[in-house]
Amino acid sequence: MKPPPGIYRYGSPRGKGEGPRIGVSRHVPRGVRREDWASHDYFDLWLPLLSPSAPLVKAYLAHDISWSVFSRRYRSEMNKPECRHVIDLLAMLSGEATFCLGCFCEDETRCHRSLLQQLITERRAALKPPP
Repeated sequence: MKPPPGIYRYGSPRGKGEGPRIGVSRHVPRGVRREDWASHDYFDLWLPLLSPSAPLVKAYLAHDISWSVFSRRYRSEMNKPECRHVIDLLAMLSGEATFCLGCFCEDETRCHRSLLQQLITERRAALKPPP
């Protein structure tokens, strides 16, 4: 079985064989033209649907909520049908393809991209493999 999707920080050098980079932040990098996103190692595809809501990020950054509360609320947000469908698609593709999920956050252990990686891995285990 293939490993789960990789995770990376925007602007970090690409790893050998990491596959396409999917940006999962709410905002694009400031001052970087769309045509330069990939060449500056940000992402090949931007998918803001899988980012946490602005109020959730604001509450966490203001230390109004803990990481465990943020995690629980993010998972709840990703349970909306439109998010679940995309997560299921990525889960199915992750069994065959290699790709990485990225964000601006410095600490990947306190970033939603790690939670998203877990959600994709959980869904991949739950989905029936294609024939």
